[in-house]
Amino acid sequence: MSEDRSTNGHKSWLDRLVQAFVHEPQSRQELLELLREAHANDVLDIEALSIIEGALQVSDMQVRDIMIPRSQMTTIKATQSPRDFLPGVIEAAHSRYPVIGESVDDVLGILLAKDLLPLLLEDNTDRFNIKDLLRPATCVPESKRLNVLLKEFRSTRNHMAIVIDEYGGVSGLVTIEDVLEQIVGDIEDEHDVDEDSYIKPLPSGDYLVKGLTPIEDFNESFETEFPDEEFDTVGGLVMNAFGHLPKRNEVVELDGFRVRVLNADSRRVHLLRVTVVNP
Repeated sequence: MSEDRSTNGHKSWLDRLVQAFVHEPQSRQELLELLREAHANDVLDIEALSIIEGALQVSDMQVRDIMIPRSQMTTIKATQSPRDFLPGVIEAAHSRYPVIGESVDDVLGILLAKDLLPLLLEDNTDRFNIKDLLRPATCVPESKRLNVLLKEFRSTRNHMAIVIDEYGGVSGLVTIEDVLEQIVGDIEDEHDVDEDSYIKPLPSGDYLVKGLTPIEDFNESFETEFPDEEFDTVGGLVMNAFGHLPKRNEVVELDGFRVRVLNADSRRVHLLRVTVVNP
């Protein structure tokens, strides 16, 4: 068989793979092309290819690319009583919250939701002092590379960092989950759309929308009139607006909406974050 290959002037895909790694690909692009060819030959499935591409991608991305912006942060004021802030904590259902002083720029620390559980056993919370429960807040610049941040998260065992702009003000926050999602895709959590739901509102006022949402349902929910003659789903509508199959965190403006891709693969868009720009 090997003689036949040599005679025909070409090698099998496996031979080329071995040859490539013996001599090492000369660039990241060459490596990606090799891996994509492996997928095309059914040697590497799409999930594995997506994870490898995501792992390579994080070294090129900065915190500013994935952070939750300042305007969408769910914070707790240090002066608030449990009666005041617990409804917001329950609604947001996060595991960690920045606690602020006079403004969002004055982050005093991070509150873990689990540290509030002892309050359930307290008959009187009048003497409650939230500062006694705070963990130190880690601050990172907007320009920090995601691969460096992930390494720091792992070494310090922190799961959240406050993002600081060049003037020292708070521009947002980032979590370890945000970084991991750039590698493995969207992670099912409290923000994910239920299996029986296509559209889910978020506390920030944005919406999570499945790519498979029928345009008819989207129009009904948002009182819009997007045509459904050419495309049946919101994912198809968004792909048409991009003009290509978008990747995670690509953003497009669509008739009064800002649409960010949260999860997509080489075939279709799975999950979108929709912001109403012009109601």
